[in-house]
Amino acid sequence: MTTTAQLPTGSPEPATDRTVVGGNLSLPLFRTLSGVLAGHPYLKVVVDRAENTWHLLDTAAHPFHVNYIATRVLGMELAELDASLDEFNASVYMDPERRFLLGVLSLHTGHDAEGRERTFLVLETTEADTMHGALLEAFHGFVRERVDGRLPLLLKPANHGQEEELATISELRVPRISGHELFGTRTRTPLNPGDATGRLRYFRTSQEYAVAEAGLGWADIVAMPCLPDDVPRVAGFLNTAPITPLSHTNVLASGWGIPNAIVRDLEQLVEKDGLDGAWVRYRVREDEVTLERLDREPGLEAPAWHQQRIRLEPPLLEDAPVLSLHRLRSADRDRYGTKAANLGELHHVLDSRTADLTAFYGRPRPPRDDLYGHLAVRLGLHAPSVDELRSAAGAFVAGMVEAPDGVALPFALQHRFLTSSPALQQGIGKLKMALELDASDMLDSLCLQLQHLIRHTPMPDSVTRQIQQAFPTPSAAGGRLVVRSSSNAEDLPGFSAAGVYDSVTTVRGPGELLDAVRQVWASMLSPRSVRLRHQVGISLDDTYMGVIIQEYVPAALGGVLVTCNPTRREDFRNVYLNCSPGSPEKVVEGSVLPQQYLYNTVEGGGRTVALGSWSEGLSAATRARLADLSLTGRLLQSHFSAPDVDKPLDIEWLMTDQEELRLVQIRPYAL
Repeated sequence: MTTTAQLPTGSPEPATDRTVVGGNLSLPLFRTLSGVLAGHPYLKVVVDRAENTWHLLDTAAHPFHVNYIATRVLGMELAELDASLDEFNASVYMDPERRFLLGVLSLHTGHDAEGRERTFLVLETTEADTMHGALLEAFHGFVRERVDGRLPLLLKPANHGQEEELATISELRVPRISGHELFGTRTRTPLNPGDATGRLRYFRTSQEYAVAEAGLGWADIVAMPCLPDDVPRVAGFLNTAPITPLSHTNVLASGWGIPNAIVRDLEQLVEKDGLDGAWVRYRVREDEVTLERLDREPGLEAPAWHQQRIRLEPPLLEDAPVLSLHRLRSADRDRYGTKAANLGELHHVLDSRTADLTAFYGRPRPPRDDLYGHLAVRLGLHAPSVDELRSAAGAFVAGMVEAPDGVALPFALQHRFLTSSPALQQGIGKLKMALELDASDMLDSLCLQLQHLIRHTPMPDSVTRQIQQAFPTPSAAGGRLVVRSSSNAEDLPGFSAAGVYDSVTTVRGPGELLDAVRQVWASMLSPRSVRLRHQVGISLDDTYMGVIIQEYVPAALGGVLVTCNPTRREDFRNVYLNCSPGSPEKVVEGSVLPQQYLYNTVEGGGRTVALGSWSEGLSAATRARLADLSLTGRLLQSHFSAPDVDKPLDIEWLMTDQEELRLVQIRPYAL
């Protein structure tokens, strides 16, 4: 029997509510009730175990399962629900004996083993749901009995806990599909939302791109299998091969506020609609990517960043010592650069017992006054005071990660080196003149000449002595060092500089150390870095480069996490984490396609987004460690993003063979 859901007394009746209770689900009924999410039709369902029936929610009328159950089934007022929302959520998402099973049915089209197209349904819960194996099997079985038998029904585990529960159940009893199997081959995947109107430039190979690169301008939308990290500032990006949202190019897209997406069928679109070289309107949304050819060239105005003028705080160039990282604080960025100062601040936070790492959880998230209760559960505490919660958060972070040892070279050393050579001073003068005259045709050659000079000009003895005395040849890891950039012209509002400056990770011996320091200094004057800074008005006079020198630490696993969901900006729960065997550089440089995970830092749990270049995911134990690492990143956000604790962080990390976690870089994540 099929009936319409009854409204509780006093509840306002929506204009239309086609919610169905009981009966079977046909494909026409599914389409009547469903909405669209990420390009797929979907329908919310509620199984009432006490009544042995189910509710098929009208998507337009009921955006939230919990609101529907409370008001339409249990007769509660919304104010009553809001007052006990966390307890109510626990009763429907976490209670092993729960009355209600909540999920979503989505409709998909794929191909079978013989290549024939097939339509199938996927059933899944919310990501925070902790259904055990028996409940998952019962949920799938209940829905299977009531869905058109001609449609295959697959269960998609919503988190790692459900994956582990299902591993003990035969796939014959519960057919299933993983998230990365379902979405890993999507034709179009949003990476950075935005709109752009411009000329599409499609390059099938890096050789084609190299020929045309010099002619690319601000009105171009660049499309190719995988964009290079040194792509110039343009109107939009399109990738035809899979990449991660945490790639350098997507961080640039985010910082520049331009659309970026994976469009695997671009070549077919280009051939069908003649898009290469055509003017198009390009839109990327969280659940949609569109390209529309325009009939004529639009009258475009230069983008706002052409008039952007970023002013740096004047760097402090008086003599400053080479210091160990643990002696720096965030205020030292005007002497040692942003990265070095942030690592020094990290040392301070890990040693401190007064830093407040709970501010993110103290922010109101309506209808909740705060998320302290969720954090207390994550930390294993029962009804702690705010002071106890802060102390526990600090102890958790200090016990979870380490800050890297090393030394920081101040701007003063680079300044002394540059002013020691008349040839360098003359070259810098010519470059400044070319920038003042906007002589763009001369910039590349002047920058390359200067970089060559910097790499081959001998250092003054006093500079050499300070570097070598501060960091003698190490004995660990075969004497290998890592030399990283730390400029004052990066991680700024409107200018992220991700991937713009050099780091050298294979340094051995004092001679290579000095060469590596010069290479990092020279990267401040690369053609690309000079152009990008000039475009936003950053003066060459105010730009300086500090250097971080560290002993190389072998990594069993490394990667990047950002304390947000980069493809869904309103999601305050999740942290996005990428990793691959070996050092974090493999991830940020794009030399491999990393494994990708989302970890919920409020209710807990995680899920696999993509396996990248690997056929299997990480072990359950390693994933649990990464869940704790993600929570650590969220807690550090409270300190490093203050006073606006909702601004996310970009953290590079590594895990040693002994499973020690080390953070090697902390910076703001451009949104």
